Amino acid sequence: MTNTHQDKNGELENLIKMKKIIYLFALSILFQSCFSYKTVDYDNINSEKKQTLRIEKEDRTKIKGKLVSKDDKKIIIKKSGKTQTVLQENIEEIRVKKFSIIRTAVGAAGTYAAALVIGAVVFLALLAT
Repeated sequence: MTNTHQDKNGELENLIKMKKIIYLFALSILFQSCFSYKTVDYDNINSEKKQTLRIEKEDRTKIKGKLVSKDDKKIIIKKSGKTQTVLQENIEEIRVKKFSIIRTAVGAAGTYAAALVIGAVVFLALLAT
């Protein structure tokens, strides 16, 4: 093989490596979504939406799970296949999981910027060899 042929093979391998890195970062952006928890009043919880809740009880224990049902006196949530009943009188705070488009956009932009920087560094390092 001549040096020119070897150089072209090396460049092709470098481009393939860089392409894989870019795909990896693109996938991380696609699967990245951010959520936040919003504090809500007990009476404002929609029991028909099977939403994720974080309940802090008066004794400072925290319970996280999917809403199963709610009435005037108790709330039932499910986590890992097990249900738990929490009386309203024992609840200090309830938070509902909400999708945050802003956090997702900021996270995706940060990941994209990091991918560009890393891609540029890898590309320059490969050019130097």
